Amino acid sequence: MDHFYRLAAELILVVHGLIVGFNVFGLCAIFGGLLFRWQWTRNPYFRWAHLITIGIVGIQGAFGVLCPLTVLEDHLRQMAGQEPEPATFISRWIHRLIFVNVPLPILNAIYIGAAAFVVGAMFFFPPRAFPGRKHVDNRLATSESNGP
Repeated sequence: MDHFYRLAAELILVVHGLIVGFNVFGLCAIFGGLLFRWQWTRNPYFRWAHLITIGIVGIQGAFGVLCPLTVLEDHLRQMAGQEPEPATFISRWIHRLIFVNVPLPILNAIYIGAAAFVVGAMFFFPPRAFPGRKHVDNRLATSESNGP
């Protein structure tokens, strides 16, 4: 059974690494899209998924909550009889990339700032509408309803 818990902890660590990568590279892509007017960064699926994932991180930072994936990974490692330090080569490198040696209040401020940037970008550099949905200009709709 220890093998199962160790494998589950490794899987959680890989998923965690992918989410962190998506948030970091997504943030860089959105910033690049603002600077260089890359249209692919206005993809609504990418932008809303990124907003949700970075928003969760920002909320956790605002409330000082540890990431549930980290807590779960540590618990699974303890269930496997390991210390909460990853054992395999790949997981050690993922762990080094994800968990930097910075005080938690500074990390929380970074998380909140990144989430605020992404929320602001949704307003100032909005994604395109989802396919099949018509974009309604509220200014036009209100002027037409007021009559001539």
